[in-house]
Amino acid sequence: MICGSQPKLHLYVHMHKCTEEKQESNPHMASISKSKPLVTRLCALCCYFALLMCGVDGRSVKPGGLKIKAVNLGGWLNTEGWIFPALFDGIVNKDLLDGTKVHLKSLTLGKYLSAELGGGSIIVANRSSPSGWETFKLWRINETTFNFRVFNNKFIGIDTAGNGAGMVAVATVPGSSESLTILRNPAGGQRVRIQAPNGLFLQAKTEDLVMADHSDSESRWDDGDPSVFHMTVVGNMHGEYQVTNGYGPNATKVMNEHWATYIVEDDFKFIASNGLNAVRIPIGWWIASDPNPPKPYVGGSLAALDRAFKWAEKYKLKVVIDLHAAPGSQNGDEHSSSRDGSLEWGQTDASIQTTVDVIEFLASRYSRSPSLYGVQLLNEPRAPGVTLEMLSKFYRAGYEAVRRHSSSAYVIMANRLGPHEETELFPLASGRTGSVVDIHYYNLFWAEVFNNMTVQQNIDFLKTNRSAQLSEVTTANGPPIFIGEWVAEWMVSGATKEDYRLFAEAQLEVWGRASFGWAYWTLKNVNNHWSLQWMINNGYITL
Repeated sequence: MICGSQPKLHLYVHMHKCTEEKQESNPHMASISKSKPLVTRLCALCCYFALLMCGVDGRSVKPGGLKIKAVNLGGWLNTEGWIFPALFDGIVNKDLLDGTKVHLKSLTLGKYLSAELGGGSIIVANRSSPSGWETFKLWRINETTFNFRVFNNKFIGIDTAGNGAGMVAVATVPGSSESLTILRNPAGGQRVRIQAPNGLFLQAKTEDLVMADHSDSESRWDDGDPSVFHMTVVGNMHGEYQVTNGYGPNATKVMNEHWATYIVEDDFKFIASNGLNAVRIPIGWWIASDPNPPKPYVGGSLAALDRAFKWAEKYKLKVVIDLHAAPGSQNGDEHSSSRDGSLEWGQTDASIQTTVDVIEFLASRYSRSPSLYGVQLLNEPRAPGVTLEMLSKFYRAGYEAVRRHSSSAYVIMANRLGPHEETELFPLASGRTGSVVDIHYYNLFWAEVFNNMTVQQNIDFLKTNRSAQLSEVTTANGPPIFIGEWVAEWMVSGATKEDYRLFAEAQLEVWGRASFGWAYWTLKNVNNHWSLQWMINNGYITL
C-alpha cells in the first residue's frame, strides 16, 4: 500500500535503530532476531512499518500538520435555541417544553406544592417559598399533557396503592397514572388547573393533602377555587429534544427545512474567502440512526452533513466532526440534548458503547473524504457527573473506533467542565498518535472574575492569565491543544466597536499560539458578537 509521495527512508532508519537498541536490551528478542536471515528480517520490518504508517485509507497522521483557523456551525445539526430562537416559533405552548421548570402555588392556601422529602412520598402544599423540592420539571407528552419530575427524579401521579385520588411522587418511570394535563386560564395569565388521568382536577384540600378529586368543570378561576394554581415558569431548555418533541408530527418537515436553509453552500464559500481553513460541525448521536432515529428525533441531518462534506471539499476546507450531544447527555445542558437538565451519559456501559458505535459510524462514513481532519469524541463532558475513569474508558474505545477506519484523522478529546485538572487527559492522549486535547476559554460564565472587568482588564487577562494557561498545557511531549470554542463577547456593558475589535485581536493573538488551532463560536447567531459572519461583515474582526 502506497502511503504518499514523501520518502520514508529516514523514518525507517530511525525506527530500525530503535529496534536494534531494544534487541540489545532484550536478549530473548536479540537471539530470535539473529536466528533469522537478514533479508527476512528486513522484509518483516518493512511490512511492519508499512502497516504502522498507513491507515485503512492510505493516509497517516503527520506531526506538525495544518493549524486550523475554524468556525463552529452551531445551531445547525444540533439545536441550541438561543442561537436561532425563531426555530421554536411554531410550537404550541412553546413555553412548556421538555425540561421546563415550574412552581405551582395554591391560591386558596397561598402555599407552594412540594414533593415531600424531594420525592418518594406524598405531594403537599405547605411551603411559603419555593426551592428544589417545589420545582417540577416537565416531560412533554403532547401540547397540553405532561409528566412532572421532582427533585429526586421521581414522577408525580395518582396514588394507585391508596385510595386512588391522593397525589404522590413515587414512580421511577412515568406511566398512565403520571400523565397530567395543564389547562390554562382562557383569559390569559398564569393561572392553571391540572387534570389527572381519572378526569378530575388536583386541589390542595389542606397543607398536607393534595388530591385529584375536584369535579367542578366550570372553574371560576378565582382565588377561592381550590383547583386553581398560579404557575410560574422558572427555567426553560431549547435543545434538539425540545424542538423535535415540541413539534411532534410536524418535526420532520420543520427540521429538514431548517437543515436545508440555515447553512448553505454560500456559507462555505464565505468561510473559505475570509481567512478560515476549517469548520467544526456539532452533531448529535441520533445522526447515526438516520433516517429513522429514536423518537423524538427525526431523520435528515445525515444528508445535511453529507452536503457539508461536499461543500468543504469544493472550497478546500477541513472538517472537524464534533459529537456535541451523547445519549443521556454528558453535561445536562440543552446543547447536549438533555431532556430535563439531567446528566445520564456514562452511567451504564450501554450508553458508552452506543456512543462508540456513533463514532465508528462517522469515521467509517467520512474517512476517505480529503476534508476530514478530526473527529471530536465528545463535547464538554461535565465533572463530577462524568468521572475521569468513565471518560477515559470511552476515549480509549472511541480512539480505536476512529483508527479502525482512518490513521490520518486527528482524534480530539475534550477536557471536562467543572472541577478538573487541565492536564488530566495528557497521559491518555500523549500515548496515542494523532490525539488532540480540546479546551474552551471564554471571558464569560465566571461572574466573580469577569463581571466588573473593564475593557483593558479583559484584554490584560487574556494576555497574561489566559496566555499562561495556554503555555502550561502546551508541552513539548504533550498532545496538541485545540481551542475549540471562543467568542469576542464579554461582560462589559457599553463597549464600542473599537473595544470589540481590540478584544478580538487579543484573542486571535493568544489562541493563535494553540498548537492545533482554534474555532470561533459560532458562524451565525442572532446575538451579533457571537456571529463570526456578522463580526467579519461589520469590521469587528479581521482574520
